[in-house]
Amino acid sequence: MDFISIFILISGIIFVLAGLVGLIIPVIPGPALICAGLIFAAWADNFSHVGGITIVTLICFAVLAHITDFIAASFGVKKFGASRWASVGAFVGGVVGLFFGLVGVFIGPFIGAFIAELVARNRIEPAFRAGLGSWMGILLGSVAKAALGFAMIGIYIIARFF
Repeated sequence: MDFISIFILISGIIFVLAGLVGLIIPVIPGPALICAGLIFAAWADNFSHVGGITIVTLICFAVLAHITDFIAASFGVKKFGASRWASVGAFVGGVVGLFFGLVGVFIGPFIGAFIAELVARNRIEPAFRAGLGSWMGILLGSVAKAALGFAMIGIYIIARFF
């Protein structure tokens, strides 16, 4: 391997490691970083082991992971019988929570869904259920995103070494 190939490979590894962190921390686009890192790793090897079909599969998995992550929170809120306002509140709470660090990212959607549902229905019980639903949706989305992220790495390893 020449210097440029080693540089591309190291860059790919850094992207994959950052992507693994992004599977846990919602603000970092984990699946996209993993996908980019794996494409860099394939590029460092001149795509001799990992070809176009594998690359397209990795891109599809990354897109699916991001879509699943966005839909899951809304699904959780709706599954717990909340109004559309609670879904909007969970989203707004998540965005506002970004400014308060990791704790804000996890508490923000609950607070946003709770407040929006409380304003919409003027009752605490459905508002609490809406907040709980947003948490369950985020948890479900995170698990699905992590599963797809690790599946991407597995697909790459199989294509590269077997």
